[in-house]
Order: sequence, then C-alpha cells, then structure tokens
Amino acid sequence: MDTPGYVALSRQSGLLREMQAVANNIANSSTSGFRREGVIFAEMISAVPVEGGSVAMTTTRARFTSDAQGGLQRTGGTFDLAIEGEGFFMVETPAGMRLTRAGSYGPNVDGELVNPLGHRLLDDGEAPIFIPPDARTIAIAADGTISADGNPAARLGVVRSTDTTALYREDGVLFRPEAPVEAATDAAVLQGFIEKSNVNPVIELTRMIEVQRNYELGQKLMEREDERIRAVTRTLGQASP
Repeated sequence: MDTPGYVALSRQSGLLREMQAVANNIANSSTSGFRREGVIFAEMISAVPVEGGSVAMTTTRARFTSDAQGGLQRTGGTFDLAIEGEGFFMVETPAGMRLTRAGSYGPNVDGELVNPLGHRLLDDGEAPIFIPPDARTIAIAADGTISADGNPAARLGVVRSTDTTALYREDGVLFRPEAPVEAATDAAVLQGFIEKSNVNPVIELTRMIEVQRNYELGQKLMEREDERIRAVTRTLGQASP
C-alpha cells in the first residue's frame, strides 16, 4: 500500500472508532447517569523518504466524556438520588472504589444501600451506608446527610476528581479515578430524583449520518486509488518488452 492508502486508512480507522462511540451513546440515551462519550481526532506526522520528508495521518487515540448536566427526572423514590452540579457518588465494586452519576439505590438484606448491580454506596469516609431496618422515614439533605426518623445516620460521599483528565470509563456509568478525589462542595443531592442520560439522540443520529457519509467517501477514495495502481501496473506490464 502506498502513502495515500495509508492516509485514507488512518482516517477510516478513526471514523470507525467515532461510529462505535456514537452507537454506544445512542444505545445508552435512556440509561440514567450515562455521560456522552466522543473521540478526539489529532494529526500524526510521519517521516517518509521522499520529497517533503513527511506525511500527515489521522489518529484517534484519545476519548472525552461530556460533563454536561443530564435532565433530572422526579421518581419520588426514597433512595433515588441525583446530583445537581459537578461530582459523583462513590460505589464499592469488586475491582475497588468507582465513581458514578447513576442514582438508583436500595437497601440489601443487610440494610446497606446498593445499586441494581449490588455495588455498595459509600459515605464521605468511603464506608458502606447502613439504613436502620426499623426506620420509618428516611430524609436526605442537599449536603448528602442521611437522617433516619430525624436522627443523622450517615453522609453521602459526593466527590470530584482533582484531575478531570484522569477519569477512565469502565462501562456505561462507572468511572475509575486515577487521581485523588476531593469533596464536591458545590454539588447538591436531590432525593426522589434520578439524573437522565446527557445524550441528545437527535444530535447523535445526525452525527451518525455524517460519520457514515465521511466513511463512504473514504472508501471510494481507497477504491479509486486501488484502480489507479492497477491501471499503472497494467500499463507498465504492457509497455515492457
């Protein structure tokens, strides 16, 4: 493959990754706490032994996550929680502490608050939160304080990463922090709400069509380049004695 083919292939590879991200966004447009993901296109310069000495290709090794606030949906559930502002809940997974915006929780058989996957919700000291089984009313204040029958029982851990570029998505709604976390003092916890996905399906569908068209144009370019090389090869073959 010659240089134009490598340039086109690098672009096609980046468009494929972007299409995968767009498709994943659309699939999770109804997933509470999901945050839109995209890819970042960058120029990669490679040296070549020809006149000019270099060729520019495309690379998409970096991804980004939108931190836009998702819409808030009232559910009335006692343990349905949403964060207004920046910040994440902390949950305990088999792989360690993870951050999430998903806010649907409930007590397990031991009285600990867990999400639908069984991951325990953590307080501001990264300890599991226990709800007294005989509590009649549970109130959760904007600062995350949980009260059982008017008595403080725990305080939710709502944190943010000290380095927003050091958050790595592990699945749709879980993030692994590679930098220290700190309390998100400007965040407010809302009881009886969940945060919807911040994906706009219309925008994502529009982007999907755009990416698909760009991919088709790149495919046509590669096909024409292949035809050109074949034509040159046939011409040289016919011209040789």
